[in-house]
Amino acid sequence: MERFKDKVALVTGSSQGIGAACALRLARDGADIILNGRKLDERGEKLLAEIKALGRRVIFLEADISLVKGVTDLVANAVKAFGKLDILVNNAGVEKNHNFWEVTEADFDLVMDTNLKGLFFGTQAFVKYCITNKVAGVVVNMSSVHEEIVFPHFAPYCASKGALKMLTRNLATELAPFNIRVNNVAPGAIATPINKSLLNDKEKLGKLLENIPMKKLGTPEDVAGIVAFLASEDARYVTGSTYFVDGGLTYHYEEQ
Repeated sequence: MERFKDKVALVTGSSQGIGAACALRLARDGADIILNGRKLDERGEKLLAEIKALGRRVIFLEADISLVKGVTDLVANAVKAFGKLDILVNNAGVEKNHNFWEVTEADFDLVMDTNLKGLFFGTQAFVKYCITNKVAGVVVNMSSVHEEIVFPHFAPYCASKGALKMLTRNLATELAPFNIRVNNVAPGAIATPINKSLLNDKEKLGKLLENIPMKKLGTPEDVAGIVAFLASEDARYVTGSTYFVDGGLTYHYEEQ
């Protein structure tokens, strides 16, 4: 059963990791896909081939979503690509590891512009399209367990995810009359390329696993499954929520 038959989904930051897994899962479930990254590279090329092999329409649109014009143009070009847009997955995000007292304005701006400002105005562009065309849209934001729990040395990142938690709840209420749903997915410790150094450090990995009741890292596919659920009609009565994909980490967490 193709639960996204005749649906089109845009997944930002979808060259690798969680974003790529989300794009593949939505494609397997029947959606046509718009991939996105700053530059099309071999990772994007590989993903394009995988999705085409599933029989789906797919394109890659280069865009810097930390820029308002970049993200609004991305949404407009996504609509033009296949003539419609039903699902927006705001996956792109960045983090910077610094002591709070050493965070520069440039560091702060990069994190907030990517994780919050770009997401805000990209979602706004999608919502304008939905309202104008009377489309029942779905927005799924990639948040983090750190919308809820502390992460010392990542203050801008935590601030961006805390703000996203409130933004999602606010938009869910404001946009419900237009049949537009907005939810967050909050991954915990996921085995992705960005965590390669952690995966290779047995001591750090061991300490982390002690904080996870299920005693294992999640996979990008674990996250993609929840994204697909929230984007589907199975979740038609779900809006304003955060779904944690964390093996129990959030309410068991103790900072080391």
